Amino acid sequence: MTATTAAKNSPAKASAGKKKKTSKATSARKKKLVIVESPSKAKTIGKFLGSSYKVIASVGHVRDLPKSKLGIDIEDNFEPQYISIRGKGDIIKELKKEAKKASKVYLATDPDREGEAISWHLAYLLGIDPAEECRIEFNEITKSTIREAIKHPRAIDQNLVDAQQARRVLDRLVGYEISPILWRKVKRGLSAGRVQSAALKIICDREKEIRAFVPEEYWTVTADFRKQKVFRAKLTKKDGKELTIHNAEEKDRVMRELEKNPYIITKIEKSERQYRPKPPFTTSSLQQDASNRLNFNTRRTMQIAQALYEGVNVRGRGTVGLITYLRTDSVRVSAEARAAAKTFILDSFGEEYYSDNKYGNKKKAIQDSHEAIRPADVTLTPEEIRDSLTPEQFKLYQLIWQRFMASQMSPSRIHNVQAAITNGAYTFSASGSRMLFDGFRKVYADKPGDEKDKMLPELEEGEQLTPKKVDAEQNFSKPKARYSEAALIKELESRNIGRPSTYAPIVTTLTGRRYVKREKKSLVPTELGEIVDDLMEQYFKDIVDSRFTAEMEDKLDDIEATGSPWKKVISEFYTPFEKELEKAEHDIPKVELEDRPSGEICEVCGRPMVIKSGRFGDFLACSGYPECTNTRPLVKKIGVKCPLCGKDIVERRSRKGRIFYGCSGYPECTQSYWNKPVNKVCPKCGALLVEKKSKEGTLSCSNPECSYKE
Repeated sequence: MTATTAAKNSPAKASAGKKKKTSKATSARKKKLVIVESPSKAKTIGKFLGSSYKVIASVGHVRDLPKSKLGIDIEDNFEPQYISIRGKGDIIKELKKEAKKASKVYLATDPDREGEAISWHLAYLLGIDPAEECRIEFNEITKSTIREAIKHPRAIDQNLVDAQQARRVLDRLVGYEISPILWRKVKRGLSAGRVQSAALKIICDREKEIRAFVPEEYWTVTADFRKQKVFRAKLTKKDGKELTIHNAEEKDRVMRELEKNPYIITKIEKSERQYRPKPPFTTSSLQQDASNRLNFNTRRTMQIAQALYEGVNVRGRGTVGLITYLRTDSVRVSAEARAAAKTFILDSFGEEYYSDNKYGNKKKAIQDSHEAIRPADVTLTPEEIRDSLTPEQFKLYQLIWQRFMASQMSPSRIHNVQAAITNGAYTFSASGSRMLFDGFRKVYADKPGDEKDKMLPELEEGEQLTPKKVDAEQNFSKPKARYSEAALIKELESRNIGRPSTYAPIVTTLTGRRYVKREKKSLVPTELGEIVDDLMEQYFKDIVDSRFTAEMEDKLDDIEATGSPWKKVISEFYTPFEKELEKAEHDIPKVELEDRPSGEICEVCGRPMVIKSGRFGDFLACSGYPECTNTRPLVKKIGVKCPLCGKDIVERRSRKGRIFYGCSGYPECTQSYWNKPVNKVCPKCGALLVEKKSKEGTLSCSNPECSYKE
């Protein structure tokens, strides 16, 4: 036996080989760890990956700037001072424990800047090299997508992280440097924000336009004719030129002249027009449509969409993600999704309903990193899974499914008819339309009622018509409407202010700080909001300027696209901003917020009660404070008495913020209504009528057992 052979067969060598095999076996038994943000997402993905993986949630961010101080070392080139988030100690401990046991760690946070930053912070806490292939991303949570993503890990994208760091530091500097000034000069609890302040200015500017608006009188003249059916024509021209009737005298003269001449059809134009479907949803267009069609506010829309994305337990299929990622600027659709839609449309509707539509993004390529919002599986129709969804989830999923399917369908074709009816020097115009082919409107109408037949009767040129009646109506021009949430988001998007992830928080912050209040669907600036906006506009012009804010968004995009130094962007912003801070601190006078008279008397001391603003909204307080500390809630009377006890019915809000109407004698009297009562009783049962629009009318009986409407 040679020395070499002896060494190979020695007990020590055999033992070492055995240990090596044992080590490999132990490693093979170790699970791979996947970290996501939310527990529901972890639950869904865990079912797809099987027993060799463990999926756990970080429950959002694990590191951030401290709340108690600025947390940015301005002297050290704006270096952020991140700390572990308070209250996350047990979660971080658990993450470290599981990462230590795992054979491989995958960071599977959301596929956007914020998700990339969360992965970067997780890598830091867990001792993972960001250059290591540890990051996986996916646009939808389906079995095939998740399993494919796990095969293609990549390094953390530092450009994405830096773009998010720049935004976070920028917003922290604006918020933490301006807010203390507002606290000292106006009142405690106020805040300023880079995007928030620009949005507030848009709302306040619209309010100023409305106040400055001077209505102008004008009159509209219409004529109703009967031929097979009644149709209406509107007076539009005189001597071939556009006509505006400014006052009653002009109206009377026109009406007299119309009586002198016959009504002759002088021109009929027939045309066929195609209407292409809209592209699938982006975050902004989804929020707008959900507001307009479903009456969902932006925050609620995003909460429901998040649940649909992360996974819903569908009967017979288990937990599946129903839609693609919900924060996107893109209308792009993958080839696989387009192919699936084509198959479904051909099978369900026929070849004439399919069109190979492609949609391009007008914005930069950096905003095309995700697909549009679409169903993850088009074969899961809304009706098929209705029983597995809440009513709100069903409505939103149906909206997303219909919009996507329509985007892949043929244009609708409409037959239009325009008729010119002449009376002497005057010309009336009438129009009608008929659907020739519904196309995409088979599943999704641009506006409810678009599919209805609004055709004119058969008319011929030279034909004389006899009017059934000719009416004149006085009108006054109106100012632009206040912004609704949907309209504000559309405006922010058009001005390049904010990004998909910021739209909902903007509105929530403005209403939460009581800078803006909701009146039905409109956003109305409060007195406090206008005071803050005036100060911001006077002392921080760049912060509230929409062009400046848009330019800053472009710079953040450039950091992501090209890797330009993010701290340079912050430095260029901070140099002039620091001077504005010094000037504002010195020049802004102390603002005294005046208490508003309420018209009510203090029941304790007899002094007038005034309306004050507090942390949780307006309330009534005695003007004799501090001698008298009497306060009570501020209630809004609606001029209707309670039918049970005779006290006032007042407007209230539920715990979820929904407006309802209840007796001011609560808790002794518990009479309440979800719809606004009016001073009118039901002729059938004697209960109060409430405002409730329906096909039958606008008032309904409040008694659920009574069907009366008017």
